[in-house]
Amino acid sequence: MSASSVNPRRILSLWLPRLPIDRIQRFIGSAGLGKNNNDPSIVVIKDNNALVIHALDEAAGHLGLYIGQPLANARAMCPDLKVFDADVVADAKTLSDIADWCDRFTPLVALDAPHGLFLDITGCAHLFGGEAALLQTLVRALGRQGFAVSAAIAGTSICARTLTRQASGTIVADGGEAEAIDRFPVSALGAGEVITTGLRRAGLKSIGDVASRSPSEITARFGARFSTLLAHALGQGDAPINPRKPLPDYIVEKRFAEPIATDTMIAMTLSRLADTLIASMEKQGKGARRLEAAFFRTDGVVRAIVVETGRPVTRSAVIDRLFRERLDALADPLDPGFGFDMVRLSASRTEIVVQEQRDLDAHAHDNDELAALIDRIAARIGGKRVIVHLPEDTHIPEQAVLAAPAQHHLAAAMQAEWPVRTESEPPLRPLRLFEKPEPIKVPFATVPDGPPHQFTWRRALHAVVRVEGPERIAMEWWRQDGKQLTRDYFRIEDAEGLRFWIFRDGLYEGEVFDGDGSPASPGWYVHGLFA
Repeated sequence: MSASSVNPRRILSLWLPRLPIDRIQRFIGSAGLGKNNNDPSIVVIKDNNALVIHALDEAAGHLGLYIGQPLANARAMCPDLKVFDADVVADAKTLSDIADWCDRFTPLVALDAPHGLFLDITGCAHLFGGEAALLQTLVRALGRQGFAVSAAIAGTSICARTLTRQASGTIVADGGEAEAIDRFPVSALGAGEVITTGLRRAGLKSIGDVASRSPSEITARFGARFSTLLAHALGQGDAPINPRKPLPDYIVEKRFAEPIATDTMIAMTLSRLADTLIASMEKQGKGARRLEAAFFRTDGVVRAIVVETGRPVTRSAVIDRLFRERLDALADPLDPGFGFDMVRLSASRTEIVVQEQRDLDAHAHDNDELAALIDRIAARIGGKRVIVHLPEDTHIPEQAVLAAPAQHHLAAAMQAEWPVRTESEPPLRPLRLFEKPEPIKVPFATVPDGPPHQFTWRRALHAVVRVEGPERIAMEWWRQDGKQLTRDYFRIEDAEGLRFWIFRDGLYEGEVFDGDGSPASPGWYVHGLFA
């Protein structure tokens, strides 16, 4: 028996038809600006160089206003209309915040732009008292937050989405999708104005009328895309939803009847969840490389804290320490508000743990301690700020070293081979190398490939007394398309004892030309300073 027959796929569709105006009214209420509920309000957006209604509240709807209506016509019908400009970015952020809140019900949450969501609740509805209880919980909670919401549950996302537009609150049993939407108008499918108009002209006014025709006839007349959409709406297969976040490898969570708000309770909860998570991973011989703790507040706000590790973590004490470091270093402290009613700990990236003999290997213990130290520092200041340097196979000085995150490249850095310095010889490269070479003024130099006798750098004149070089470095023509010039590097010392690493960018009468095509003088640069 297949898994699909045991647990048929169940999709919960949420639609917030007045999201733009609800967002604005929630902001007005939270800012204490007040609102006269008797005044109809709308949100307008520019369409074809004209302002049209993008969203409207219940009062405006009762006056006969509708989405897509020109603003001028709406003002003629209601002079006291309150008008707000649309903010698509803010609307998308609000929808994303609602999706974060919905993660408490299922980790498989997808956006249904512009004002909807899909929740894959397959196998998890019983945790909330069944599908009906889950649907009511969602609608009531969002309603308390000031959002008008429509919801429905079906075996396919297209069917559930259609029901939210026509019969909010409907729960369709598996296999009953075709009968549930049979009587709805063809516009409910959301296929677009052109196809909807074509269906009506053909006398197909309801979804049932369209379903009564053969699929080949529908495909020939309206295209394969619409034919597939219709099949999915009727429950005949369905495309999987596209979750906003990848499903973690392991998830553990704790729900509270009474919200928690103290640091002690939060730490204790994370510790217990870490024990459970480690026990689950240990059964399959895995360790966590990326961990995320999500804190769900009672007012719908969700805060997520992420830590990464250089090696797979197999001890809960390590997880506790990393999250303590991360929480203590937050620039924006974890605000519990009225409390957290759920805490979730997930391992989004795991690896198989390879057992090694370490009792007689002192270096292995040193490496473990170094990796643990790097993880703690990275948890406090960020993984991108703890780096190691790796050698690159190139002669270009500024590209010869790669700075990489230490957590992910520690082993490579410990095994890296660097050029060995010859004893009793001065270093070939400066201790301090500038990220970008700085130009210097050279009044004259020995032609064609000699050093300068003096130069000006940062408004100071330096007289050259000792010179080593040149060391010629040709650019990588196969990577640079021949745009960079040949460099002649010199190790020089001035009269004050300062030692510089300078180079001439280009060859005389060979690579540098002026606007007329005549040979020009190459530029000079200082690239680093010796100790």
